Amino acid sequence: MKRLVIVLCFASGLGICAGWVGAQPPGHGKGHSGNLLMDLRDVLIVGAGPSGLATAIAATKADLSYLILEKGALVNSLLHYPKHMVFFTTPELMEIGGLPFVSPNDKPSRMEALNYYRRAADAYHLDIVFDERVLRIERETIEPAVGPVFAIESRSKLGVRRVSHARTAVVATGAYDVANMMGVPGEDLPHVSHYYTEPHPFYRKNVAIVGGKNSAAEAALDLYRAGARVTIVHRGLAFGDSIKYWVKPDIENRVAEGSIAAKFNTSVVEITPTAVVVDSAAGREEIPADGVFLLTGYRSDPELLRNSRIEMDPATCGPVHDPQTFETNVPGLFVVGAVVAGTQSGRIFIENGRFHGEVAIKGVLAHVRRA
Repeated sequence: MKRLVIVLCFASGLGICAGWVGAQPPGHGKGHSGNLLMDLRDVLIVGAGPSGLATAIAATKADLSYLILEKGALVNSLLHYPKHMVFFTTPELMEIGGLPFVSPNDKPSRMEALNYYRRAADAYHLDIVFDERVLRIERETIEPAVGPVFAIESRSKLGVRRVSHARTAVVATGAYDVANMMGVPGEDLPHVSHYYTEPHPFYRKNVAIVGGKNSAAEAALDLYRAGARVTIVHRGLAFGDSIKYWVKPDIENRVAEGSIAAKFNTSVVEITPTAVVVDSAAGREEIPADGVFLLTGYRSDPELLRNSRIEMDPATCGPVHDPQTFETNVPGLFVVGAVVAGTQSGRIFIENGRFHGEVAIKGVLAHVRRA
């Protein structure tokens, strides 16, 4: 049996009673009298990416009550990936909850991954609320008999706010929502994007890609083969060594033959509605561009972490945490997945982040048992 504690609602330190303000959404508050009662869960999980789902599955297996709050859709970060992207890994290394990821291909596609994680959520009947962004996590004492718990303030996409309560919380918000900004004029123009999706809209158009790693190389090849005129701008002397082994010779050969233009050791100075202005040893020049992709990497969003009083590592801009338990400086508040790495998110992938949840749930169990 899952542990579920019902206590009377009160005016929390956030000034909002538990439950929905205004109309309650379908499936919430059933059997309760409006805002007068609330459910105290063992753990609330922020984020329904692979790490968050793995955490919920571990909570289910540990017989803990839980809820996942997700600001967008299931595995929302994967929606930003190119539509026809292929992962640089094998299917079994993306598995969660012991569920087999069956694919006819050596490396699974984005569409296969979306389907797999939907099946995983259904197989474990995971309790997820979508389109609800968590704003703040506060530790407080609702009554002496219950002890300290977390009040989790959230807002739905319709603007409805509520506060949920849990004995512990796990933040699994990933590291693909905040792009590394270049800080150049024109970066916010409508034809500029930090995310690459598909090539067709750029057929017979000039496209500039800023970056020199996997995402930049794959986007350049995809666009070139769809009929776009592509120029890569990279501040390094050559493409990064981490480019996938089957992509690197392809992109290097296309550059060598002149099918894709590349400007190395070159920096972007400005983006205009029709061009990218760059500086190099050869001087300043303008590269014609109908579309611009700034594929310069991503990082975790620190706003929720700071709002929840989690200490931040000045070196990585990530949360300070115990690497053995993933618990932060706030007792009972854990971080898992790519969010733990801050600006160094490239070292956390689905392959290793999927195991964080099991470790964190062991810490959650210790807190719940003490309670």
